Amino acid sequence: MEYQYLKNSDLKVSRLCIGGDPMGGHAWGDTDDKELIDAVNTAVDNGINFFDTADIYGIGHAETLLGKALGTSKNDVIIASKFGVRKDEVKGVCYYDNRPEWIEQAIVGSLKRLGRDYIDIYQLHWRDGKTPISEVVDKLRELKKKGYIRYFGLSNVTLVDLEELMPYKGEFVSFQDQYSLAWREGEEAIAKLAEDMNLTPMTWGSLGQGILSGKYGADTKFDANDRRSRSTYPNFHGEKLMKNLKIVEKMREIDQSYQKGLPAIAIRFILDYLKDSVVIVGVKRPQQVIGNCEAAGWNLSEQHINDLEAISK
Repeated sequence: MEYQYLKNSDLKVSRLCIGGDPMGGHAWGDTDDKELIDAVNTAVDNGINFFDTADIYGIGHAETLLGKALGTSKNDVIIASKFGVRKDEVKGVCYYDNRPEWIEQAIVGSLKRLGRDYIDIYQLHWRDGKTPISEVVDKLRELKKKGYIRYFGLSNVTLVDLEELMPYKGEFVSFQDQYSLAWREGEEAIAKLAEDMNLTPMTWGSLGQGILSGKYGADTKFDANDRRSRSTYPNFHGEKLMKNLKIVEKMREIDQSYQKGLPAIAIRFILDYLKDSVVIVGVKRPQQVIGNCEAAGWNLSEQHINDLEAISK
């Protein structure tokens, strides 16, 4: 496994991070809690010490399951969780809430579900468009002073947010955004945020919601309980799907030189292409963890990086 320090912190994390969204058991097709627990344990056994989750994943179930899976070793790993997305149980819809009073409630709930006294990195999941970042930072500073969190981070921010965020340069330790060979739209913004804010970039959707695993084709149909059946997940629909399948074809060709598997090729591209990045990958089964770990400890050739860049740009 490869490790690095997150900027502005003393946290030495594995460059592969297990994403917690599938642990929530919501809209990712069939999931099994036992398999998910086994996947977490397999990750630890293979040197992964970094886990990313959120209170909204499964409305708390992902945090609860992660805490259960880690058991007595939960304080031996680094856990990041997120706040700022809530579900209206009456209307059944999700909405953003960054108010300090909600952050206070959210951290208490997350700590209880994880079975921990603190969270290593507490991240703003999505901005609500109303609460000033200054109020969010003041509350996060307060939680850090109380010992509830060690550091704080960002998620899904854009260059529009940069001016407001700059006064807090050096306080945030990371930010995460969607990025993969199937989704490179935000690449320039990621690079600028990383440089201007001196932040470690973390990527979610790193396998393009699974399209880069090579398991799916043009005729794949997802069940209604799988979010990828919706047109709002373009990686599996229309022209975007056709382009992605061409990327997968190129990945298969390139993997003949490495014999690591397509998930490893997709992950390795990010690790090599985005300097000092951490790749978040959601998993449902131990075998997926093992396949993802094949991305560690080697590098793509410059020619293969260029080939993948050209076909995915």
